[in-house]
Amino acid sequence: MSHKPDDIIARVRELREILGLSQEEVADKLGIALDTFRQYETGQQSIPISTLNAVAELFHVDFTVLLTGDMPRMENYSLVRKGEGVKVERFPGYDFQSLAFNFKNRSMEPMLVSLDEYDDDKAPALVTHTGQEFNLVLAGKIKIVLGKHEFELGEGDSFYFDPRIPHGQRAVGGPAKFLTVINN
Repeated sequence: MSHKPDDIIARVRELREILGLSQEEVADKLGIALDTFRQYETGQQSIPISTLNAVAELFHVDFTVLLTGDMPRMENYSLVRKGEGVKVERFPGYDFQSLAFNFKNRSMEPMLVSLDEYDDDKAPALVTHTGQEFNLVLAGKIKIVLGKHEFELGEGDSFYFDPRIPHGQRAVGGPAKFLTVINN
């Protein structure tokens, strides 16, 4: 099951309008520039996962609602078979699968991230968010930028960090896959 960024953008805009919130109010409550939020809503800029989580919290909906338009249904467990997670293509060369999308009231968000290698000039801006984050490289190599530090991780390497520090991940030497778990 694959979802396009345009679908997510439409849900964010629709929920904002249903709640009677202006773009200015949402940008202010998220702590981001109004122009940045407008770029998110028009698809000119990719919405970071951390911002989607913050939007879900602000709108009092589950993250899954933004991804799929549906509410999660499972209370005791959620089984997601290989390749059946909710797949979101954030931008060319970066997609993720939500691996617990159907579990109600999650306190963490496990995702399988696939990255293609890209040039430094095409690297997305570093992001910040609340909570804690864990990354485990499953295939290939990734470079993690955390503030002023850079770490190269290979298959089997893991990294646990404070995501309030500006950070980002990218593939090195070819495509890469990693598991990321973000707790809210």
